[in-house]
Amino acid sequence: MIRVLVADDQALVRGSFRLLVDTAADLVSVGEAATGTEAVTLAGQERPDVVLMDIRMPDLDGIEATRQICADPATAAVRVLILTTFDADEYVFAALHAGASGFLLKDTRPSDLLTGIRVVAAGESLLAPGVTRRLIEEFTRRPGTGVPRAAALADTTEREREVLTLVGRGRSNQEIAGDLHITLSTAKTHVGRLLMKLGARDRAQLVIAAYDAGLVRPAS
Repeated sequence: MIRVLVADDQALVRGSFRLLVDTAADLVSVGEAATGTEAVTLAGQERPDVVLMDIRMPDLDGIEATRQICADPATAAVRVLILTTFDADEYVFAALHAGASGFLLKDTRPSDLLTGIRVVAAGESLLAPGVTRRLIEEFTRRPGTGVPRAAALADTTEREREVLTLVGRGRSNQEIAGDLHITLSTAKTHVGRLLMKLGARDRAQLVIAAYDAGLVRPAS
């Protein structure tokens, strides 16, 4: 059972998300937080698998709350999924830097939100498609980011390039396994090898590498 904590300053929104979470057989809500401080406190008390975190909250905003949760050894295993109406780039970068595992907008379809919670709980990263596009554009504009260039793909196999393309399109390991008709374990192995071969720090850099190499384009 995936345990979820909902943090949002609007009671109606918190209630709606909590109700949605509890409709899923494999998810259960374990509390509500109206401020960032409450989110940090409840994360320490409940040790949820995932925190649905709003950005703009009183007392302590969602970015700082995320930073405190992820930095504390007692709650380091808690995954944070940022859910907000704001999609400005600075929020995306700040959230990821703070340790967030995902970033979705509040207009995300309910079924996609539930899927997102499962993806993040499984240890994968998740970015809304529009957010991913802007993140790629920003990272590829920045010099010295350590983003692998197209020439680095020379050491990858055809199958690994297929996997990289799917990672670039925001597919999870489970979805990659289904798309390529391989086992989940094999999909994870390919992703691990790509991280090593391309010198990528995390999955976000693999997405950047896929765009940078021309395997995926923003319009797709």
